[in-house]
Amino acid sequence: MSDENENKEIKLRWYVVQAFSGYEKRVAQTLTEHIKIEGLESSFGEILVPTEEVVEMRAGQKRKSERKFFPGYVLVQMDMNDASWHLVNSTERVMGFIGGTSDRPAPITPKEAERILNRLQENAEAPKPATLFEPGEVVRVTDGPFADFSGVVEEVDYEKSRVKVSVLIFGRSTPVELEFGQVEQDK
Repeated sequence: MSDENENKEIKLRWYVVQAFSGYEKRVAQTLTEHIKIEGLESSFGEILVPTEEVVEMRAGQKRKSERKFFPGYVLVQMDMNDASWHLVNSTERVMGFIGGTSDRPAPITPKEAERILNRLQENAEAPKPATLFEPGEVVRVTDGPFADFSGVVEEVDYEKSRVKVSVLIFGRSTPVELEFGQVEQDK
């Protein structure tokens, strides 16, 4: 029995499937259902929609939301054979495989797959802020006593979702500590 499992592990490779944008989760769910209906569980492993959790400040509240980091794509771990290829290609809202040719798709390399899976793991442990600020960047204050002032980012604290901004007040540069939700990137 263990020999059979070892062979199965060798055959399962990661493929990238292009789906209609906005329907990635639906495609993953439909694929899972069709695999069970067709009894092809042995030809498939995981089906993932790579997303990351982001933290935003809205109206003074921390809100967590999900953002896809490969919009329009679903990762499918599978053994490429006629039945599995046909099942994926005939799924609603699937446009096809990425890589290789239309009738002989190529898997992504184990290194690429590992990089994506590591990114998913890292993000599960520490969500990213929706907006990234960098020291030296010019931002506009949108809320609080310094609203409508522009300033330069001095420090960023992602742990506390705060940013230290140098604002010019009466001709003097004054450091002000603000929450991410009180500033926006100056356009």
